[in-house]
Amino acid sequence: MRTESTEQQLNLAADRFWETVPTVWDRVRENLRGTATSHLDITIGQFHILRFIRRGKNTVGQLAEARQISRSAVSQLVELLAQKGYLRRQVSSQDRRFVGLELTETGTGLLSEAFADNRKWIMEKLAGLSTDELEQMLLGLEIMKKAFL
Repeated sequence: MRTESTEQQLNLAADRFWETVPTVWDRVRENLRGTATSHLDITIGQFHILRFIRRGKNTVGQLAEARQISRSAVSQLVELLAQKGYLRRQVSSQDRRFVGLELTETGTGLLSEAFADNRKWIMEKLAGLSTDELEQMLLGLEIMKKAFL
Protein backbone atom coordinates (compact mmCIF):
# COMPACT_ATOMS: atom_id res chain seq x y z
CA MET A 1 0.00 0.00 0.00
CA ARG A 2 1.37 3.38 -1.02
CA THR A 3 1.21 6.28 1.33
CA GLU A 4 0.73 9.87 0.27
CA SER A 5 4.38 10.50 1.09
CA THR A 6 5.48 7.62 -1.17
CA GLU A 7 3.27 8.92 -3.97
CA GLN A 8 4.80 12.39 -3.58
CA GLN A 9 8.32 10.91 -3.73
CA LEU A 10 7.43 8.93 -6.87
CA ASN A 11 6.07 12.07 -8.52
CA LEU A 12 9.17 14.04 -7.55
CA ALA A 13 11.44 11.24 -8.81
CA ALA A 14 9.59 11.11 -12.13
CA ASP A 15 9.86 14.90 -12.51
CA ARG A 16 13.58 14.88 -11.70
CA PHE A 17 14.13 11.99 -14.09
CA TRP A 18 12.61 13.99 -16.97
CA GLU A 19 14.51 17.12 -15.96
CA THR A 20 17.84 15.27 -15.87
CA VAL A 21 18.17 12.16 -18.01
CA PRO A 22 17.14 13.53 -21.43
CA THR A 23 19.34 16.61 -21.00
CA VAL A 24 22.35 14.57 -19.90
CA TRP A 25 21.83 12.07 -22.72
CA ASP A 26 21.52 14.89 -25.27
CA ARG A 27 24.87 16.32 -24.13
CA VAL A 28 26.55 12.90 -24.30
CA ARG A 29 25.15 12.37 -27.82
CA GLU A 30 26.28 15.85 -28.90
CA ASN A 31 29.80 15.07 -27.74
CA LEU A 32 29.80 11.70 -29.48
CA ARG A 33 28.40 13.26 -32.66
CA GLY A 34 31.13 15.91 -32.56
CA THR A 35 33.80 13.27 -32.08
CA ALA A 36 32.46 11.17 -34.94
CA THR A 37 31.99 13.99 -37.42
CA SER A 38 34.96 16.24 -36.73
CA HIS A 39 37.67 13.97 -35.38
CA LEU A 40 36.84 10.66 -37.06
CA ASP A 41 35.35 11.92 -40.34
CA ILE A 42 32.23 9.75 -40.24
CA THR A 43 28.57 10.64 -39.80
CA ILE A 44 26.66 9.74 -36.67
CA GLY A 45 24.65 7.26 -38.79
CA GLN A 46 27.86 5.55 -39.89
CA PHE A 47 29.06 5.52 -36.29
CA HIS A 48 25.87 3.76 -35.17
CA ILE A 49 26.24 1.12 -37.90
CA LEU A 50 29.78 0.38 -36.71
CA ARG A 51 28.62 0.32 -33.10
CA PHE A 52 25.83 -2.17 -33.83
CA ILE A 53 28.17 -4.42 -35.80
CA ARG A 54 30.49 -4.40 -32.80
CA ARG A 55 27.51 -5.49 -30.67
CA GLY A 56 26.84 -8.47 -32.96
CA LYS A 57 24.29 -7.14 -35.45
CA ASN A 58 26.08 -8.38 -38.55
CA THR A 59 23.58 -8.32 -41.41
CA VAL A 60 21.89 -5.48 -43.25
CA GLY A 61 18.51 -6.76 -42.03
CA GLN A 62 19.58 -6.81 -38.39
CA LEU A 63 21.07 -3.33 -38.70
CA ALA A 64 17.93 -1.96 -40.37
CA GLU A 65 15.80 -3.37 -37.57
CA ALA A 66 18.12 -2.09 -34.83
CA ARG A 67 18.35 1.41 -36.34
CA GLN A 68 14.72 1.41 -37.48
CA ILE A 69 15.65 2.52 -40.98
CA SER A 70 15.26 0.90 -44.38
CA ARG A 71 17.54 -1.82 -45.68
CA SER A 72 18.49 0.39 -48.60
CA ALA A 73 19.59 3.18 -46.23
CA VAL A 74 21.68 0.66 -44.27
CA SER A 75 23.14 -0.70 -47.50
CA GLN A 76 24.27 2.79 -48.49
CA LEU A 77 25.92 3.33 -45.10
CA VAL A 78 27.56 -0.09 -45.27
CA GLU A 79 28.90 0.66 -48.74
CA LEU A 80 30.47 3.94 -47.59
CA LEU A 81 31.99 2.28 -44.54
CA ALA A 82 33.37 -0.57 -46.64
CA GLN A 83 34.92 1.95 -49.06
CA LYS A 84 36.57 3.71 -46.11
CA GLY A 85 37.96 0.37 -44.93
CA TYR A 86 36.02 0.24 -41.65
CA LEU A 87 34.10 -2.96 -42.35
CA ARG A 88 34.08 -5.92 -44.70
CA ARG A 89 31.42 -8.18 -46.12
CA GLN A 90 31.72 -11.93 -45.59
CA VAL A 91 29.78 -14.24 -47.92
CA SER A 92 28.74 -17.46 -46.19
CA SER A 93 30.30 -20.60 -47.60
CA GLN A 94 27.07 -22.52 -46.86
CA ASP A 95 24.61 -19.98 -48.27
CA ARG A 96 25.96 -17.48 -50.79
CA ARG A 97 22.87 -15.31 -50.28
CA PHE A 98 23.95 -14.63 -46.68
CA VAL A 99 26.40 -11.75 -46.39
CA GLY A 100 27.72 -11.03 -42.93
CA LEU A 101 29.41 -7.82 -41.89
CA GLU A 102 32.43 -7.46 -39.66
CA LEU A 103 34.61 -4.63 -38.52
CA THR A 104 38.10 -4.34 -39.89
CA GLU A 105 40.99 -3.59 -37.58
CA THR A 106 40.68 0.03 -38.70
CA GLY A 107 36.95 0.08 -37.88
CA THR A 108 37.56 -1.43 -34.46
CA GLY A 109 40.26 1.16 -33.79
CA LEU A 110 37.95 3.96 -34.88
CA LEU A 111 35.24 2.87 -32.45
CA SER A 112 37.75 2.45 -29.65
CA GLU A 113 38.99 5.98 -30.28
CA ALA A 114 35.44 7.38 -30.25
CA PHE A 115 34.57 5.60 -27.00
CA ALA A 116 37.86 6.67 -25.39
CA ASP A 117 37.25 10.31 -26.37
CA ASN A 118 33.71 10.18 -24.99
CA ARG A 119 34.88 8.49 -21.78
CA LYS A 120 37.54 11.19 -21.31
CA TRP A 121 34.91 13.90 -21.83
CA ILE A 122 32.58 12.30 -19.26
CA MET A 123 35.41 11.99 -16.76
CA GLU A 124 36.26 15.68 -17.26
CA LYS A 125 32.61 16.57 -16.54
CA LEU A 126 32.62 14.45 -13.37
CA ALA A 127 36.03 15.64 -12.14
CA GLY A 128 34.52 18.61 -10.30
CA LEU A 129 32.40 16.40 -8.06
CA SER A 130 33.54 15.50 -4.56
CA THR A 131 34.23 11.90 -3.56
CA ASP A 132 30.93 11.86 -1.65
CA GLU A 133 29.04 13.19 -4.68
CA LEU A 134 30.64 10.56 -6.91
CA GLU A 135 29.64 7.82 -4.45
CA GLN A 136 26.08 9.16 -4.37
CA MET A 137 26.01 9.28 -8.16
CA LEU A 138 27.25 5.69 -8.42
CA LEU A 139 24.58 4.57 -5.97
CA GLY A 140 21.92 6.51 -7.86
CA LEU A 141 22.98 4.95 -11.16
CA GLU A 142 22.82 1.46 -9.63
CA ILE A 143 19.34 2.23 -8.34
CA MET A 144 18.25 3.48 -11.79
CA LYS A 145 19.66 0.33 -13.35
CA LYS A 146 17.69 -1.79 -10.88
CA ALA A 147 14.49 0.14 -11.60
CA PHE A 148 14.73 0.13 -15.40
CA LEU A 149 16.67 -2.99 -16.36
